[in-house]
Order: sequence, then structure tokens, then C-alpha cells
Amino acid sequence: MKKLRVLFGLAMLVSALLASCSEDTLADPVDGTDSQEQENPNTPETPTDPGDDPQDEVQGIGQVEFFNPGLVDDSYILVNDAKENRVYIIDKQGVLIHEWSLTNNIGNDVVLLPDGRVLASLESDSPQIRFGGMGGRLQLLSADGTVIWDFVYSTPEAETHHDVEMLPNGNVIALVWEKRTAEQSIAEGFMLDSDLYPEAVIEVDPKTNQIVWEWHSWDHSVQDYDPDKANYGVVSEHPELIDINYIPKNGGWPEAKGDHMHANAIAYDAVNDVIFISVNYYSEVWVIDHSTTTEEAAGHTGGRYGKGGDLIYRFGNPQAYENPAGTRLFHNQHFPNLLQGADQGKLLIFSNGNDINQSSVYELQLPAEYTLVPNADNEPQILWSFTDPDLYSGKVSGAVVLPNNNILITEGDQGFWEVTRDQEVVWRYNRPGFIWRGYHYSKDAPEIQAVLQNSN
Repeated sequence: MKKLRVLFGLAMLVSALLASCSEDTLADPVDGTDSQEQENPNTPETPTDPGDDPQDEVQGIGQVEFFNPGLVDDSYILVNDAKENRVYIIDKQGVLIHEWSLTNNIGNDVVLLPDGRVLASLESDSPQIRFGGMGGRLQLLSADGTVIWDFVYSTPEAETHHDVEMLPNGNVIALVWEKRTAEQSIAEGFMLDSDLYPEAVIEVDPKTNQIVWEWHSWDHSVQDYDPDKANYGVVSEHPELIDINYIPKNGGWPEAKGDHMHANAIAYDAVNDVIFISVNYYSEVWVIDHSTTTEEAAGHTGGRYGKGGDLIYRFGNPQAYENPAGTRLFHNQHFPNLLQGADQGKLLIFSNGNDINQSSVYELQLPAEYTLVPNADNEPQILWSFTDPDLYSGKVSGAVVLPNNNILITEGDQGFWEVTRDQEVVWRYNRPGFIWRGYHYSKDAPEIQAVLQNSN
């Protein structure tokens, strides 16, 4: 494979940046100790030196390598650079096309909408629950960075975090940490004397700032530790429920420090009206029914699938519900990317590979009907996968399909890869740091045209 390496000189880079960023104001540098994720309770965090100054680096542009230029998709990438709290668009040459000014630090997802607006999960002015991926603030921004909608959900008892998505009806769903005291946790059958921060999902109407739907994992727990508790049971017999003691049973405590689930992504399937939740410390993805009412979501009946807020499907780690059938696929994971159109029913996901020190990308075929059967192989079919000895990021990361059917992989602590379906690496963008995700956009995409037209 012929390798064409493109290295930009410092003077050229600075010149390009000055031309592209003259009207943009960068967010303050982030203290990586607080904002970078501890993605595995058994893997220590590698903090960023709080003294690091992003201005000392060439901003927004890294080292670009073309290995097979003829097979590279000529498109743009929206980069969520959480280390430097920057969100910007680059082309495949690494040239900065546009950058947004943010009012607050990233926490962590920022996505471009079809009309050119940006939907962002940001940190509040003073985050109250300070785990990796902390947030507390949701915003809609115009192309020039003007704040259109600002929603703060940040208290010591509950706070948004990590990921955010807009639904077809214009409402916004987000992940939430909810505090449960040690007393409440023990009363729920938790094994240890510790506060817990289980996961929840809220749906907010931006027109009214009202929470119009919510789901709480706490309502769907099971445990076999304390037979005197109402939720006593065996998770292998109830795969629709969540073993509250999975982490301490597997030696992941006290490193998790109460963040015993650490969900890191949310995705909505409009065709089936379900929500996918990537639960990092359980190394699996949960699927819940969004067609329920909030009251039904707190129980075990109702909704399109008849199970209320119980899990209608889960995959990636059968050990999390003591299932002897099926092969474990994930060792921590990020970005359950639901494909659409002709690929409806397929999903791309990045398995970080903690504990095995090797990351992989999988394309999975989801089942036509969501079922969970005890002692049966409930795992989805692997359609395609990619790994490489050099591909390993124990945190963040993800993958998207490009128009030419290549896969753009975000290696969170290193940059981007573009690979063909035949496993050929055709392009790389090397920029060590903390890249949450990269989103692909064609150069003539309506999102891009709206940004360029409205940012001048």
C-alpha cells in the first residue's frame, strides 16, 4: 500500500487558523482532571496537566496521513474536542472550516442539526455531580454561537451528563445521574454502605422547559443479596431487570465511587420508538420502550412492548445478567450509532477493549423483534468488525458510516481512522488528546451549507 504523508508546517497552520478563527472565541482550557472520563472502574484515570495551555498547540489541525488517497471520502468532520473544549469542522486535509464559541465546557456531546443549529450537552457553571462526562446544561446554538435555548438541570440530587439527542418532535432527551444515599441504597439491597448515582433519562420540551417524560433505572433493579427487600430475585431469571450489585460483585468497587453504571451514550430509534443506553461499567447496551407514559415507565407493564420501563433488550455482556449463553462482546463501549434508511436495524459501536487493551469497531444486526430469554443467546449478529494493533482507546470514541461505505473511526485519545470494508486503512488524522466523537458531513450537506451561510 502506497503511503502519502501530508505534514503541514507550523507557519502554514497558524496562517490558516488565523484566517478561519478570526471571529471565533475559544472556550477556556479544561482541567482534564475533572472533565476527562474515568471510563473503567478498574482502570486508573490519566489526568491532563491542568497547566496545559491549548494555545501552545497548533489549534484544530493535526497530522494527516493519506495511505490510499483514491479511496478516501472527501468530506467534513465535526470534531468534539473535549480536552480543549472546542467544537469545530475540519476537512480531510486537516484544515479548520468552522468553529463554534461555547459558553461552557463540553460535557460531552455537541451535534449539528439539519437546520444548522447545534445541540450541546455542556457543563453547568458549577457542576454538582463531578464524575467524568459531567454536565448539567443543555443548549441550542445558532451557527454564530448565539444561545437559542439554555436549560440547566444541575443539583446535588440530579444532573444531566454525557449525551443528548433531539427527537423528531423537537423534544430533547438526555442522560441524568440521580443521587441515592447510602441508606436508600442499602434499603434497595445494595451490598455496600455507599451513595449511588443510578441512571435516568429525561425528555425536555424546549418550548416550555417542561420534563414531559422520564425513565429511572432505580425502578427496575433486582438483587440476590438481601432476601428481605422487595426487589429480591435472581437476575438470570429476570433479564429484563438490572442487577444493582453487578459492579461490586465483580470487584469494581470502590473505584467507581458511586457511579456504578456510568452510562455514556443515548440513541433514539424513531421507527420502533425505543431508546438505546450505553452503560459503560456494565459493558452492555440497554434498550427501553419510549412509547410508555412516565407512570408506565416506572412499572413493569404498559407501552408498545408491554413491559413498562423494564429492559426490552440488552446486549454486549451476558455476564451482567448471569446468562451462561452468548459471548461477551464489549469490554466497555461507546456510541451505539443506529444506522438509518436501508441500514435500519443495524448499529455501529466502538468497544474500548479495557481489560484486553485492544479496541474494536462492530457493525451489528439487531433482532427484528426485541426479546430477552433466560439462558439463551440474546446477542446480536456481527456483520462486520475492525481492529488493529494500533487501535486502542480506553475512553470515549465511536464510528460512523461514510457515503462511500467506508467507516470513520474516532480513536478518542489519538484521532481518526478511515477504513474500507476490506479492512484497508486509507487515511488517518493524528491528534493526541481527548476527542469525544467525530460526526461526518458531506460538503454539500444542508447542515454545512446552513452553517457557512449563517456564520459570515
